[in-house]
This record gives sequence, C-alpha cells and structure tokens, in this order.
Amino acid sequence: MQNDKEAADALAAHYQALRREIGKVIVGQDEVVRLVLTAVFAQGHCLLVGVPGLAKTLLIQTIADALDLSFNRIQFTPDLMPSDIVGSETLTQQREFQFVKGPIFANLVLADEINRTPPKTQAALLESMQEYAVTVAGQRYPLARPFFVLATQNPIEQEGTYPLPEAQLDRFMFNVQLGYPSYAEELNIVKNTTADRQHTVSKVLTAAEIQAYQALVRRVPVADNVVEYAVSLVHKTRPQGERAAPRAQQLLEWGAGPRASQYLVVAAKCNALISGKYSPDIEDVRAVALPILRHRLVRNFKAEAEGVTVEQIIKELL
Repeated sequence: MQNDKEAADALAAHYQALRREIGKVIVGQDEVVRLVLTAVFAQGHCLLVGVPGLAKTLLIQTIADALDLSFNRIQFTPDLMPSDIVGSETLTQQREFQFVKGPIFANLVLADEINRTPPKTQAALLESMQEYAVTVAGQRYPLARPFFVLATQNPIEQEGTYPLPEAQLDRFMFNVQLGYPSYAEELNIVKNTTADRQHTVSKVLTAAEIQAYQALVRRVPVADNVVEYAVSLVHKTRPQGERAAPRAQQLLEWGAGPRASQYLVVAAKCNALISGKYSPDIEDVRAVALPILRHRLVRNFKAEAEGVTVEQIIKELL
C-alpha cells in the first residue's frame, strides 16, 4: 500500500468483506458487529452484555473464524484459578521448572461469562489487557500481537456472580449491550439454525494486516474541535468537576476517567475509516460515546431511586 489514503480505502473494503462473512452466520446485530470490529482495529477490548441465547459466544467465534488469528475460549467458573488462565510452572523429568502457557496466549481470547469467577481470577486478565504480557513466578512473558479480550456477561442471574471491579471495567474499550432480535430476524435465525446447512466463513484478514490497520488508525489526523468535543464530553460526566453538566451533578456519583477521552478519539478515528471517511468529525465521537461511557459512570442514589438509567444520562449529555 503506497500511502495512507489507499490503506484507508483498503480498510473500509476489508471491513465490508468482514461484515459479509460474519453475516453468513450471524443474523442482525449490525451495531454489535460494528463495535466489535471497531475495537479490533482500534486495539481495544470489548465486553458484551446480554441475556442467554443471543449468540454472544457464536458472534465472537465467527469473528475469530473471519480473522486469521489464533483463538482460545475460557469458560469462567467459580473454581477457575489464575493459573488456569495465564499458565503455570511445572517440574520436568530433568527436575527443571518449565512454564506451560495458558489459554491467554492467543491473539483473540473469549472470556465467556467473565462475572462467574472470583476477583482473584478476574485480576489475572488485568495485566494481559493493559500490558500485553503476563508475569509468572517473577518472569515476564509477552503476548503475541494483536491481542484482544472479548468478554461476555449475563446481566440476569446475579446469584453466584462476582461483579467486575471498576478498574477492570475501565480496561474495556466498549460495553456492548445485546438486545433481542426483531421478529423478522428471529424468523431468519430459526430457519438458518434448524435446517441442514453449514455456513463456512472465509478468512479475510491476517494478523500482520490487522496490525498495519491499527497503526493506520493511530495516524488518522483529527481536528482540534473534535478532540475538544470528546474531552469536554468526558468532563461533563464528572460531578465534582468545574465543567460538570447540571444533570451529572444531580444524578452521578462518579464520572469517566481520562481513558474514556482517549478511547473516544481513537474509536472515532476508526469509525470514520470504516465509514469511508479519512478524518473523524463530532458525529463519529457521538456514534461511539454510549458504549464507551456506559460502564464508566456510577449513578448516585437519586438516579437509582428515580429509575434513571446511565444510557438516559449519556443521551442527555450528548
């Protein structure tokens, strides 16, 4: 690719090809697919929240099939230990310690039902998500790049679950909420899944191409007013701040941190590229604001008592 303009056009074309391949298996969920692919190109992690049976796991496995990347799935359970994720040292026949890598050593890691495991095990993911490495017995092991954690969570069953701590939630670029399919989509799903038809998903992108696109996203130029809009939006959410919005002061306990501002700008750049534009505008920031801010705002007692959701507060701030 000679220049960034050609690379941007190629990214938009590859994005459409990915959508077509994923669409062979996944019916609807267009917004969810867009956000997960945005996270892939923007080098972020994604948390998918939805009731059982909405194909969260199938969606992530299909995306893994369409990307030429190594893929591991970890089913989180209450008895899962940190060593079950990162790996452990074992004693060989030569009486030497050898590190056996855990499932975290893959390009794409599906953390299924992440809130089913205690905080100690959830914390094993923290270092890998932020530092792209794990430390075992004082030895640091880097992870292969690109590296993404796509986690799923079930919002209904609260028994036997361990809510993710704020520090870990903050490391997810997007919190994506999955809704029920429409009547027409569900008809399609039932027809596709109850017939004797196998859909094969073709590989669209390699690891090297994804890394090249991630670097391209970082190089996208952004106008000052777009960055100012993103930072101003985050400042509006901080009830104790001098730029706080009146609604935030009334309804929020805590606002979003600086990582939200960074993610807003990077995700807006990526959103512009996959939409066929070469630079983001304020609309691109608004398009990614909800899933970025949703898990970073903490409502106060007044908001909870009045039944005001985080989504309603964010829409008012936009």
